[in-house]
Amino acid sequence: MTTSPHIVTSVDELQKKVRKALKQAQVQLNAQATDDARPRHSTLGFVPTMGALHDGHAQLIRRAREQNDVVVVSVFINPLQFGPGEDFDRYPRTLEADAALAGEADVDFIFAPTVEEMYPDGEPAVRVSAGEMGTFFEGATRPGHFDGVLTVVNKFFNILKPAAGRHLVNAYFGQKDAQQLALVQRMVADFNHSVTIKSVSMVREDNGLAYSSRNQYLSDEQREQALVLSRTLALLREQMIAKGPENFDLSAARERIDSAEGVRLDYLEMVDPTTFKAPTADSTRVLGLVAAYVGETRLIDNMELL
Repeated sequence: MTTSPHIVTSVDELQKKVRKALKQAQVQLNAQATDDARPRHSTLGFVPTMGALHDGHAQLIRRAREQNDVVVVSVFINPLQFGPGEDFDRYPRTLEADAALAGEADVDFIFAPTVEEMYPDGEPAVRVSAGEMGTFFEGATRPGHFDGVLTVVNKFFNILKPAAGRHLVNAYFGQKDAQQLALVQRMVADFNHSVTIKSVSMVREDNGLAYSSRNQYLSDEQREQALVLSRTLALLREQMIAKGPENFDLSAARERIDSAEGVRLDYLEMVDPTTFKAPTADSTRVLGLVAAYVGETRLIDNMELL
């Protein structure tokens, strides 16, 4: 089913529309209830994005639609996530195309606020700190990035939860941004947010390239060069299954990426995905993380190795 989602730009309007939509959904659920089964509460699904939506986002949105009565997708390019010299000004702004993709999934509302609507007093004086986990990997390369992510996600939750009231809010995050997902889960637990985080598997193109809004910056040649990231992770997974994680040497894998034409490695590491520290004997899962520049475009990828 294809519809045109309502594009909402103000916090007040969004809250009013969400309250009304959840109330209407509850009326329908009550009408469908039988004498033997009490109606469940209607639920709100939320998918936060920075726009430039692709098939990876579509997977999140479809999952939210399948599991909830009302769905909100945010399209907000958050300046707090960008450091000096990063691509805030040239980040793709494609609201019309984003609305079309969201409409294919029957989204109810797109929340597309301005920076001034989200931060009416300028950059917030008080921010959420990502703590120690926010200083690793992406946090080391992009200092303050995760503080900006958590600050805006915290704000989204504080906008939506009062509007939802007694109704459950499910928020959907992709596993491609594995460190971000772990930090959001940690924030929800630490701050006692009454929001349920739903993680959704990564989506790849047929050739294995992980979907990313920044893929738009790649030439055809660079898209081919970028495949060394996913292929190296897949090779590591094969080797890990055969050898186990003990004393595993990543030197050859790092060299494989760094010596690829047009590619410059930032990091390639193995971590416990709950702590983002090196795996220990108690780790039940091992995640491979990689970040590299393909031309001037920085890409990230990850894969479960065990």
